[in-house]
Amino acid sequence: MLSFWEEKEFTPYDFIVVGAGITGLSTAAVLAETQPNRRILVLERGLLPTGASTKNAGFASFGSLSEIVTDLRNMPEHEVFNLVKLRYEGLQKLQARISQKQMNMDMWGGYELLSEHEVLFLDHISRINDLLRPIFSDDVFRIVDDKIKEFGFSKKQVKRMLFNPFEAQLDTGKLMWNLLNYVSSRGVVILTGCELQSFEDTGRKVYLKVKNPYAEEPIWFNAPKVAFCTNAFTKKLIPTLEMEPGRGQVIVTTPINNLPFHGNFHFGEGLYYFRNVGNRVLFGGGRNLDFNNEKTTQLSTTELIINDLETKLQEIILPNQSYEITDRWSGIMAFSKVKKTIVQMHSQNIALGVRAGGMGMALGSAIGEQIAQLLLE
Repeated sequence: MLSFWEEKEFTPYDFIVVGAGITGLSTAAVLAETQPNRRILVLERGLLPTGASTKNAGFASFGSLSEIVTDLRNMPEHEVFNLVKLRYEGLQKLQARISQKQMNMDMWGGYELLSEHEVLFLDHISRINDLLRPIFSDDVFRIVDDKIKEFGFSKKQVKRMLFNPFEAQLDTGKLMWNLLNYVSSRGVVILTGCELQSFEDTGRKVYLKVKNPYAEEPIWFNAPKVAFCTNAFTKKLIPTLEMEPGRGQVIVTTPINNLPFHGNFHFGEGLYYFRNVGNRVLFGGGRNLDFNNEKTTQLSTTELIINDLETKLQEIILPNQSYEITDRWSGIMAFSKVKKTIVQMHSQNIALGVRAGGMGMALGSAIGEQIAQLLLE
């Protein structure tokens, strides 16, 4: 039961954003920057941002060669171009708000490891470079086979390798910490541990029913305009949305003396990815081993995928190194058959910005700007 004072001062806002991941915080940032005198609230179901924003690998990337070629088999060329362009623009918008120093961004580029049955992707380099040149003003992908031996990868399993100079890696924790601080400094209220149970758009206001962890009676927040930036978790609130959750599992090694590589690395058409974190190796992926069971919002790891990651790490990435695994975790992404983010009005006063397709780090800032524009129209 709320007091008269709480009801009056703590529940009504001008804008409410549900979800404190990179998309939600970017939406709140744009609203605060353009509407400095309005009351803005961000509601987060977890004690920390829950989903993928604080659990991802820290890749500032926009797609490997094999991913883009595969997308062209399922999407028109102009849609693939616009998707890569939006991802790259999103990363530029992110850096305009949070500096490279604040998120420990290193411009070391990205690499793709190709197995024997994947070398056919090399036939598409010229076409993809031509397609993307209007965005980057240069060739994006080039062959660097000599790096296979230099980086110590298994020559038996890695037959060719590509380099992309436009990728970067960053510290996900520092990024989100500084983005939270940035939004707070603009006067945005951020409440964590607030699980949204239901909502109603009356046409005049949107009412959000939030579970109260300290009482049986829920708390009802309200605002004329609301944004849902809850990615895969939005399906629980709006079951008709065309998307499925996708869990990504990750492992991290102990420090490795004289680690021979740094940068971002992809293989298996983007389904596996690794990078250095200092002189440790972070390695994730493997949803393809069990797509159906990985369509879940459960933040846990599975023996099947963790074992696969550990095997590939030993056999392909670090075949001659001694190390131990110190960390294992998972994050939740959102996917669909069509690689297109949902940015649209769900009702008269509720905007959606969801289904980032595993590219929330690249898309979040751009999507946040689009959502804010929808709310302000």
